[in-house]
Amino acid sequence: MRIEFPTDFFWGTSTSAPQTETAFDHQWKGFIARDEFVLNRTTDHELRREEDLQYIQQFGTVYRCGVDWSRLQRSAFAEFDQQTVSEYRHFFQQLQEGGTKVLLVLHHFAHPNWFEQKGGWLQEDNIPAFVDFAQQCIKHFGDLVFNWNTFNEPNAYAMCAYFLGLFPPQRRSYAKANRVLRNMALAHDIVYDLIKIAYPEAPVSISINLCYFKALNIWGRLPAWFADLWYNERVIRLFLSKMDYWGLSYYAYVPMNPLPITELDHPGKLARLHIRHDNMWGYWPQGLGILLRRVYRRRTMPVIILENGICTDDPQQRIRSIQEYLQVIHEAMQKGVDVRGYIHWSTWDNFEWHLGPSYRFGLVHVNVFTKERSMTGAGLFYAAIARDNALNIE
Repeated sequence: MRIEFPTDFFWGTSTSAPQTETAFDHQWKGFIARDEFVLNRTTDHELRREEDLQYIQQFGTVYRCGVDWSRLQRSAFAEFDQQTVSEYRHFFQQLQEGGTKVLLVLHHFAHPNWFEQKGGWLQEDNIPAFVDFAQQCIKHFGDLVFNWNTFNEPNAYAMCAYFLGLFPPQRRSYAKANRVLRNMALAHDIVYDLIKIAYPEAPVSISINLCYFKALNIWGRLPAWFADLWYNERVIRLFLSKMDYWGLSYYAYVPMNPLPITELDHPGKLARLHIRHDNMWGYWPQGLGILLRRVYRRRTMPVIILENGICTDDPQQRIRSIQEYLQVIHEAMQKGVDVRGYIHWSTWDNFEWHLGPSYRFGLVHVNVFTKERSMTGAGLFYAAIARDNALNIE
């Protein structure tokens, strides 16, 4: 069977600067992950850009990435470091010359220590510092960017950093998580307008991480309802007024009984319940289809899948997941959902935040010690899809 996509549909992959570049002076530097690796030297991307470029350009015409705020701006409201600006501009120009467009993410879970020391996103007074950073990004990189994300998954950041205590600064407060999400939304609205003034035709949105929460029994109903309300709906309500498209990411099916059941917290339990899973979460691609149709009913505007993937060491499992997710997306498109593009997470294995580099999402394998890269079967499979604009299923 062959599934073809529209001629203007685009393909790509995504990474983030703090997960791929050696840590400079941001709040993740020195963080000890679950697998006991330390977030310092990650994948040497800043030293291997020429090599990485060759992989990126096999995976479609869009590369979604970010820059290291801490390396660009050494103190609040300081002018950007020109050597770092030149490095990023040269890389973006190389991408452009090779036919790959940049989708730039301004905040991807990391910011300078000077910003964190001032209270980070807890403090509304810090919004002007982020706005200044964004203005300088617009000035220095805007001519090389075709699409913008002000924030990557602000709901995931607020939850993990300020409610679950997994990300720096590892707080556990529902009230603080709400305040952080609100302040990010305020910053987004300001930066959205600034980008539109400078580049009126450039699409601007955020990445909304959606999870499919499902009660397994009567005790899970209220927790699943509340998790969906806070995690999926609150971020939509706060950011929706200034988004040019639905920017969505999806990874997790989360059964509730009454607490969430994940492979991370309850190894083996999902299998005992006969629920498919990867190394982190329950796996149910149909959840993406349900959520896609739900948000599209909320407001009819274009959709881009900004992140989607699976945490596994098995390239064959990754291939199956790509097949199944793309079938779900294509089915939604057949039912009228206007999906414009698909960006896979991630281009190569990186440092998976609080979990560490042994939790793999990459189409390209990275040796955690030598940083050597090698294409996987899943990478070859995805490259063929991006090249053919079609999925062949045997």
